[in-house]
Amino acid sequence: MMRSLPILMSGLLLGLFGVIGAGLVGLSYEGTAERIARNEREALLQQLQVMVPAQQIDNDMLNDVIDVSAPAELGAPETRVYRARHGGVPVATVFSPVVAQGYNGSIRLIVAIRYDGSLAGVRVLTHHETPGLGDKIEIERTDWIRGFDGKSLSDPSPSGWKVKRDGGVFDQFTGATITPRAIVRGVKASLDYFAANKTRLFETEPTVTEKKDG
Repeated sequence: MMRSLPILMSGLLLGLFGVIGAGLVGLSYEGTAERIARNEREALLQQLQVMVPAQQIDNDMLNDVIDVSAPAELGAPETRVYRARHGGVPVATVFSPVVAQGYNGSIRLIVAIRYDGSLAGVRVLTHHETPGLGDKIEIERTDWIRGFDGKSLSDPSPSGWKVKRDGGVFDQFTGATITPRAIVRGVKASLDYFAANKTRLFETEPTVTEKKDG
């Protein structure tokens, strides 16, 4: 009995340390998750303001939001749509994320479309493309992604919405055609979806309100 007591105490202490450790990990995770969410929100806001400048709108885009389910057109099971307005008049929508399938997996995009159907901008959120080849889609590396600015379903014509290798107007990268091809296809699909649903996208009541910091 006396010999088993230290073993029992050791077991209890180990169990106690385990519970404390799990609690600390949980608290650390919650704090980290909150910081990550806050940082992602700030990064998204910066991207939104680059493509849809704050001086052009007077609503809070982060709270004028709907979620749509259009996986065939937008690639994701559910896509968040941010609406920009000025004086209640629609200015633009921002789709996030639009998912295109690249060479090494999914490419997540932000696609901003003005109410007149022209592109306010496209940005790559995340990707897994080959360094030195497919990563040229990143705006920090090249200006290729800026080639979508101002484009629409009529400029270029539908047949032009391809990379040059396929007879379109968009450049591809040497040794990496699949990546730009996927993005061109994803952006074009976003424009098609917007054109078919423009009125509904702005008339639908917000389906989600994001929590503001503080």
